Amino acid sequence: MAPMHTAVLTKGVPDFREGKVAFDEEGHLERGNTPTVMNPNDEHALRAALQTRVRHGGRVSVMSMGPPGYEDVLREAMASVYADDCVLVSDKQFAAADTWATAITLATALERLGDPDLVFAGFKTADGETGHTGPQTCWCLDVPVVTHVVALDIDPEDRTLRAKRLVEGDVEEIETVETSLPAFVVADPEFEPSYRTARHRLERKRLRAEARERAEDIDDHLTYWDHEDLNLDPDYVGLDGSPTIVSGVDPIPRAPAEREATEVDPTDPEAMGSVVEELTPYAGGD
Repeated sequence: MAPMHTAVLTKGVPDFREGKVAFDEEGHLERGNTPTVMNPNDEHALRAALQTRVRHGGRVSVMSMGPPGYEDVLREAMASVYADDCVLVSDKQFAAADTWATAITLATALERLGDPDLVFAGFKTADGETGHTGPQTCWCLDVPVVTHVVALDIDPEDRTLRAKRLVEGDVEEIETVETSLPAFVVADPEFEPSYRTARHRLERKRLRAEARERAEDIDDHLTYWDHEDLNLDPDYVGLDGSPTIVSGVDPIPRAPAEREATEVDPTDPEAMGSVVEELTPYAGGD
C-alpha cells in the first residue's frame, strides 16, 4: 500500500486590520501592495490535514496561488501542518482571477502534484466570502467532496473517508457520510482535531520539531509553478479567464482606535517627565 499523499490549499488575504488595502483603477485588488496574512479559515483545514498525517502517516504538501510575497503564508502553513513541501503557483497571468479561474489553476497544479489522496481547503476566504473555490476545484478534479466537516477518519486499506459534517451550523444538525479516496474535504470552523493515543501525541511532537526546521529554510522545500509549467492557456486563467465582472469596490476604512492615546515628544524633558510620573505608581505594583 502506497503512503498517503495529502495536500492543503491555503491563501494569503489582505490584512484588513490595518486598512491598507490597495486597488487598481479597475477595482482589482493589488495583492503585491497590500499587507498579507493567512486566510483564517484555512487554519481549520490545516488542523484536519495534520490530524490525518499524525494518524495515518504519509506525505503532506501545502499549495497556494498568489504573488511571491505568499512565501510567508506558506512558511506559516508548513509549520502548522508539519508539511514536507510547498508549492506556490505564481504568475502575472494568474492575476485578478475569480474563483472559477482560480479553481482551474489549482486543479491543474494538484494534478501535476500527483493527484493527492486527500485535498483539504477552508470553507471560505476573508477577502471573497463566496465559499466557491474549494468545491469548484473539486469539480475540476472530478472527485467526491465533503463540505463543512467537523470530524473525520480514514481507512487507508479500504481507501475510504468517513466524516461528520454540519448540515445546518446554527441548528447543530450533524450527518455522517462515507466516500472513497481520492476525495476533497472542506473543513468547517467547528472542526476539532482528536489525538486519541499516546502514540499519536508523540508522533505529533516529533513531526513538529522536524517541520519547524524545514519552515526556517523554506526555500529548500518550495517549488514555483507558472502558467508554462502547468501548460495553461493565459486566455483561460487570470483576469481573461474570469467570467465574474466587478461592478464596484468600496474602500475598507482603518479600524477605529479602541483607546485614546497621547503623543509625547521623546526629546521634550518636561513631557517625558510627565510620562515617568504617570507610570511610576504602576512600577510599584499599585
